[in-house]
Parts: sequence; structure tokens; C-alpha cells
Amino acid sequence: MGEGYFPLVSPTAVEGILGAVPSISKLRGTNNDDWIDRLNHRYTTLLLIIFAVVVSTGQFVGEPIQCWCPAEFTDAYEAYTTYICWISNTYYIPMEETIPIDIRQRQDAEITYYQWVPIILLFQALLFKIPNLFWRFTHSASGLNLDKIVAMSEETQLGSPEDRAEAIKNLAIYLDKWLGTYQEYRNNIFIRAKKKAQTFCFFMCDRRGGTYLVGLFITIKILYMANVIGQFFLLNAFMATKYNLYGFEVIKSLIDNEPMMESPRFPRVTLCDFQIRQLQNLQRWTVQCVLPVNLFNEKIFIFLWFWFCLIAFLTAINLLKWIFYQLYQNNKVQYVKKYLKTNNVMNSGFDKKLCAKFSRDYLRSDGIFLMYVISKNSTNLVVSDLLRELWKIFKDKHKPRSNNIDDEPMMNSEKEPLDGNHLLHSSA
Repeated sequence: MGEGYFPLVSPTAVEGILGAVPSISKLRGTNNDDWIDRLNHRYTTLLLIIFAVVVSTGQFVGEPIQCWCPAEFTDAYEAYTTYICWISNTYYIPMEETIPIDIRQRQDAEITYYQWVPIILLFQALLFKIPNLFWRFTHSASGLNLDKIVAMSEETQLGSPEDRAEAIKNLAIYLDKWLGTYQEYRNNIFIRAKKKAQTFCFFMCDRRGGTYLVGLFITIKILYMANVIGQFFLLNAFMATKYNLYGFEVIKSLIDNEPMMESPRFPRVTLCDFQIRQLQNLQRWTVQCVLPVNLFNEKIFIFLWFWFCLIAFLTAINLLKWIFYQLYQNNKVQYVKKYLKTNNVMNSGFDKKLCAKFSRDYLRSDGIFLMYVISKNSTNLVVSDLLRELWKIFKDKHKPRSNNIDDEPMMNSEKEPLDGNHLLHSSA
């Protein structure tokens, strides 16, 4: 068979293909989530794009398919056979089985996916990125620019001690205004019922209830979980096989020490039917073809099966951890108390009682979530200093009343504050 039916791509063109892949910095986005989320939307997305480039290179560099042709075929016939078998769907019949005479049985055995593998890999990458895009477009509705808060927290570690202390103080003042802006100013039976419901129904994204960011964050994690599970069903439909059992078959072959036989999912040797019109005569030919690209596809999809299982396991554990953390309210108080004790700012029994109010009524779920995000994307030292400043602001607002009589307002005999008119009448 002649060679070079598919034009070779020059090294410059290959560099152009690789250069078209988004850089890591563009895929990375901003650090306002945790590492499990980044494992989904950043590293898995990048991995799928790399695989798509590898498969595309295998299709456009060299010959993705080679067909055995009869001796009477000329070079033009061989070139036509190679092209027509690549763009049409070949079908797989095991060597020990007879090729069916019924054309419909051959069509039922067609392999329809191998030309579209790069597209499906890019589509999978997009699905892994969508929850992160939804998070980035919706978290700002909390009234807080989370990206800038995290960036400012990171920048505080680079300046002098004086600049750092000033930056932490300014950041605490800003957060105090944000926390105060979205507080409930009424305390009727409906507000109390809503607060009680939010203890268990943390998906209620309520800014004034202090659960918007946390509810949205857990919803995004549910989307990540649904996406990675849905990937198995997507590949089942794409390859028309039970892809969700693929990894178990590989494990079984490794345990039994059996060599990987010709895979019906990724066959290397297939059959191709095509017709050639000569005047009014139609000649039907059946040739045997080799798909070298399926050697790459098989290894890629084996790896992806195990990778998706790992991602699904870690995402499920992370989701359950966050749900438990929200249901068990004492965890939030202990989280804040740990940092306050580190700063030695809890010096009395009154401070210990006030710490619970500081955590539940002042910071609330969104404020503590913000501290968690800052700690995961900068250092615990920044969170410690920031909580110390917020504690000072909060404590100034909740100072115990002074026992000094000079600090108390003047009272009349009916225990009402005396104003200037009372003083004038007395002097008269």
C-alpha cells in the first residue's frame, strides 16, 4: 500500500496546535474555593484538554487508519479506500466469527466514536469547568468581592509589619461593615423560625441570614458530584458500551494475569464496507483496516475511568464533610475560639460566653466560611490576625455597662433621663 495518504503536519503547525491550548494561568481562575474544587475544574479540565490535543495530533500527524487492499487496487484506489474508511464508520467483528451477510448486522456493529474523540474530550472539559463558572458569576451577589478579599489577604504577607497591621485593620473594618449591612434588624417569630430552619436547611441562600455563600458553595459541590457521575453515563452513550464497567474488566484481567485481548470498545483491527460506482455498476468491497489511534484512545479512557472514580470519591467525602460541618453548629464556635485563644484575647468568662455570640450572630456561617477560604488560600496567620481585629470591633460594641455613677445618665424621681428643661425648671 502506498504511503502518505494523510499529509504530514509540520513541526510549526504542531507547535501552533499546542499553543492554542489555554495556559494554566487562564484555566486556573481565582483561588476562592478549596483544593477538591480545583481538582475538578482546574486539573481535570487541563488533563482532558491535553488528551484532546494528543488524540488530535495522532489523527492529523501520520496515518490514523491503514487499510489492506486487494492487489488489483491502484494507488488512487488505495488512497480513496483509506479516506473513505476513515470518514465512514468501520465495524468490529472478532476474528473467530464469520462476517455476517446481512448489511444491517454489520451496521449494528459499527464504531462511530473514534473520529469524535477530541470533541468529546473537550466537551467533558467544559462540563468540569461549568460549576466553577457558575460559582464565579454568582458569589458576588453576597455583597462581597470574594476575589479581592482573598487577593488582599495574600498581599498582606508581603509588606512590612506596619503595613501588614494597617492592611489587616482596614480589611477588618471593611468586613465589619459587610457583616453589619446584611444583618436581621427584626426579631419576630418568623425571623426566629427562619433561623431555626437555616440550621438544617443550609441550602437556603439568604444574605441576611448569613447563609448565602455557604449555601451556594455546597450547591456547587453537588454540581461537581453530579457532573463526575454523569461523565460515566455520557461515555456510555458516546461509545455505545457499558463504560461504567470498563475499569472492573481491566482490574479483573490484571488479577487473573491475563493479557489485554482485542477490546470491543477500542478495536485496533476493524472492517470497512464501501461501494465504487463504475458507470451503472456498483461494486461493494469489504476491506480490513487498522486503527492505530485506538491504541491511544484505549489507554486514555482506561486512565480516565480510574481518575473519575478517584474524583468522585474525593468529591463525595468533601461534600459530606461540609454538610456535617454545617449541621453541627458547635464546630463553628470551636473554629473561631481556636484562633482567639491563639491570640490570647479571651481573658474572662464573659469573653467565653461572648465568643459564641461572636461566631453565631456576628460572623455567622458566611463570615466563618470567608475565614476558611482565606486560610486555604493564604495562611492561618492572616486569619488569626483578622479574627483578632474583628473580635476587638465586636467587643467594643458589646462592652458590659459601667458601674460608675458618673457614666450613668441623670435620672428624675420617675427614673427618666433628665434633659435640659428639667435643669432649667430646677434652677427657677
